[in-house]
Amino acid sequence: QVQLVESGGGLVQAGGSLSLSCAASGRAFSEAVMGWFRLAPGKEREFVAAIDRSGGTYYADAVKGRFTISRDSSKKTVSLQMNLLIPDDTAVYYCARSPRTAFFASYPYVSNQKSYESWGQGTQVTVSS
Repeated sequence: QVQLVESGGGLVQAGGSLSLSCAASGRAFSEAVMGWFRLAPGKEREFVAAIDRSGGTYYADAVKGRFTISRDSSKKTVSLQMNLLIPDDTAVYYCARSPRTAFFASYPYVSNQKSYESWGQGTQVTVSS
């Protein structure tokens, strides 16, 4: 059974940076598509970023150029470096794991919540103006 535990959330001023980390248990971590989603008050949960087995990365337009996703397979962690944060980035951020082990993925696949079968409990990110 896969367990995902996020950490690194907090309160930051606009323009600042935060780094989120997701620690995963279970097998085949390096082969799985890993994603980050976020849920803001009054909004639906939305895709933020993902990384596939080949190391290819995918980003929502709202965070492109500001956020960077990476994977450390030796530590079974996936990280989300968030720079130039804005108040609209305020949300609970969730790490998710997809069962897909194909070498490459596609944006429609990684951005779809239904592609993921395991989710973390979430970590709060608050950006003040």
